[in-house]
Amino acid sequence: MLHIDNIEKYLRDHEISPSYQRKRIFEYLYNSKKHPSVNDIYSFLIDDIPTLSKTTIYNTLNLFIEKNIVDSIIIDGNELKYQICDSKKHGHFKCKSCNTLYDIQIDFDNLNIDSLKGFDIHEQSFYFVGICEKCKNNNKV
Repeated sequence: MLHIDNIEKYLRDHEISPSYQRKRIFEYLYNSKKHPSVNDIYSFLIDDIPTLSKTTIYNTLNLFIEKNIVDSIIIDGNELKYQICDSKKHGHFKCKSCNTLYDIQIDFDNLNIDSLKGFDIHEQSFYFVGICEKCKNNNKV
């Protein structure tokens, strides 16, 4: 997992001017145990930053993506979530019962997909949908 001691320095090191709003958005993403949406970020920060707009959040997230410090994840074809980039590549599992999005470890280096030989792969994403173990055990199915 990525460890950051100083968010302002981290942003500067990635050529991002560390405004208060950018630092708070990044801090929320960094500390979040889930994969927040723009609405999640807005709802969490609006009380502390009354001038914050969703446009500012979108623009900030796009900058973070451009600078390769944040990834976006498309869920169910239209739900966009965000996460801090870290060195561990992983996939995702979404529970249809509780809507929790889990990180799942995948050995990308040992995937054998013969039909892609000769292709240049620029991005890879693995996403599964089903019922998580917790919901299954609690009979929430």
